[in-house]
Amino acid sequence: MMRSVGLAALSIAGAMLLSVNAAWADGDAAKGAIYFKGRCSVCHTSEKGAGNKIGPNLFGVFGRHAASAADYTYSGAMKNSGITWTADKLSAFLHSPRTVVPGTKMTYAGIVRDEDLANTIAYLATLK
Repeated sequence: MMRSVGLAALSIAGAMLLSVNAAWADGDAAKGAIYFKGRCSVCHTSEKGAGNKIGPNLFGVFGRHAASAADYTYSGAMKNSGITWTADKLSAFLHSPRTVVPGTKMTYAGIVRDEDLANTIAYLATLK
């Protein structure tokens, strides 16, 4: 009985992770670039070597440790978050920044629409 409960929980967790990754994989990077330009670029740059704005430059964000962009002053909460930016971590954070990292400096409430979220993550994945 315990084994089947454990396997069921593992299956659910795996399905959730696959759905996040599938949503990102199904995202349209071109539409994400448009969303980024319209919403995110007010505070963030995304070009290699560009400076920071109110928020850090997001070029190369995938796989990067939180609070590691050069020349940006992060909140203590972000510095202590221990996050490495993967598709699932970005999805959770961009959906609800203050829930994922209470005390973050990011004041944006979050991306509500799943399509916009998937598209934005797909765009961020291209910034290499």
